[in-house]
Amino acid sequence: MGNSKNTVAKVIIEQLHLMDVKRIYGVVGDTVIGLIDALADQKDIQFIAVKHESVAALMASAEAKLTGKLGVCTATMGPGVTNLLNGLGDAYSDRAPVLAITGQAPSVKIGTDYQQYVNQQELVKPFASYSANLTSPDAIIDVMQKAAQKSLGQRTVTHLSIPKDFFEEKTTVKPRRLPTLVKSASFIEEESKNRILDVMKTARKPMILAGAGARGASEAIEKLAETWGAGILTSLGGKGAFEVSSPNLLQGIGEGGNPYAKGIFMEADVVLLAGVTWWPEGYVPNDARIIQIDSNFDKIEKNIPVEIGIAGKTEEVIPKLIEGLKDFDRNDVWMNQRQVAKDKWSAQLEEEGNSEGTPLHPARIVRAIERSINPNAILAIDTGDVTVWMNRIMRQKKQRVLFSGYWRTMGFGLPAAMAAKLIEPNQQVVAVVGDGGLQMTLADLLTAQRYGIKITVIVLNNESLQMERDKIKAEGGDEVGVGLTNPDFVKIAEACGWKGLYVESESALEASLEEALHSDLPALVDIRTAQIFFPETE
Repeated sequence: MGNSKNTVAKVIIEQLHLMDVKRIYGVVGDTVIGLIDALADQKDIQFIAVKHESVAALMASAEAKLTGKLGVCTATMGPGVTNLLNGLGDAYSDRAPVLAITGQAPSVKIGTDYQQYVNQQELVKPFASYSANLTSPDAIIDVMQKAAQKSLGQRTVTHLSIPKDFFEEKTTVKPRRLPTLVKSASFIEEESKNRILDVMKTARKPMILAGAGARGASEAIEKLAETWGAGILTSLGGKGAFEVSSPNLLQGIGEGGNPYAKGIFMEADVVLLAGVTWWPEGYVPNDARIIQIDSNFDKIEKNIPVEIGIAGKTEEVIPKLIEGLKDFDRNDVWMNQRQVAKDKWSAQLEEEGNSEGTPLHPARIVRAIERSINPNAILAIDTGDVTVWMNRIMRQKKQRVLFSGYWRTMGFGLPAAMAAKLIEPNQQVVAVVGDGGLQMTLADLLTAQRYGIKITVIVLNNESLQMERDKIKAEGGDEVGVGLTNPDFVKIAEACGWKGLYVESESALEASLEEALHSDLPALVDIRTAQIFFPETE
């Protein structure tokens, strides 16, 4: 048995199974037929065939963001791997562990003028921290282990290109599990802890900026905020971690965030970043002392002027800081100043969310979404005008949010929602998209129908690339190319086996959302949306 052989393709699948991979997203192509054939011969890993490779990579990215586990996508050589790049860019920018496996020219044709040949290692270089071309069938486990460990350990993208003929080559190497990583509780030496506390105790205007990485520490962060006299701001990914009623929460920061929080944040003298790499230029203080907590702090490359970096889990670090601040003299003037900003924004939010008119105001649509979705729903938000309106108006409960953070690609919403529903089949999953973003992935409505993925897609249909129109207007430019020629989304949805609903009036809004959310089919709601200039556009 020690000399028994298997094909490289079967070994790849067995290795991915040991890595707890449940799905591979991709498009079938000539150079990966050997892998696809092996996938068809087993039941441990599901192959999700999509309409475009970009969608495959976006679904892998969304899976990695949602679970923290390895997301996997595949494509053929040439245009196949090229089409993956947008989704890989999203994963790389947002630090999602993704492995891309692509077919390459036959081993004897690499480096020649063979059709569709390109040096894939050079091609993916900006988007992958590790990329290797398999040069021997017996090296497959070593390169897969290296790629997976790097992806998971550094929260990054890795890539393997495999010559077409190698998939069916025999090998004696055996799959093996990744090393078990035992993480001890975050330990901070007394001297280092005192240094951190010394900085925190200088604060007269402290603030906490929390992100998706702080979701498991929300109660501890609120206790720290109360002890330290700090306000809490969130990135879009961190919004659902805190109750709206939290006395220290000022909601989001950045484009679409609380506009009154900007002035507050600019005055902060000490800022604690908790599970976030979001540092939006123009919204942040220039001279604050910054402390950052992140479990992968040594891998963060974002340009944040951090004074002290703490490598550890937010939920383990925060309690140690609370203990050291129990006698801290809070600044009541600062706390009152923050409360004024919080109250002003709460009142304005209520007013904007009740905006009237036809076509419907985007704020009114977001308020209806807020009222209609489950408290534990998963929201996939596309990039564009919908992003900033959702960030501005949505008063989240405990919903999880998927979005394209730093890469900011349109077309993210539908693929992310499909991936989320495959991962969490018993959860309500809602994609909130613009008409422009949806059209970039419209063919993959059929993917949802094919695999029975019952999601709800809410389309804010204003027949324009509204964010770009707003920016052109803000800069005093002339418009061209921002108007959209839209199809009938409901008819297309119905042709793809979905339930389709039109909403043209405010009176039908909530009822239509409820009908869609409780449909036995995937459902699309096309909402006629007013072209409203976003207030914070610069």
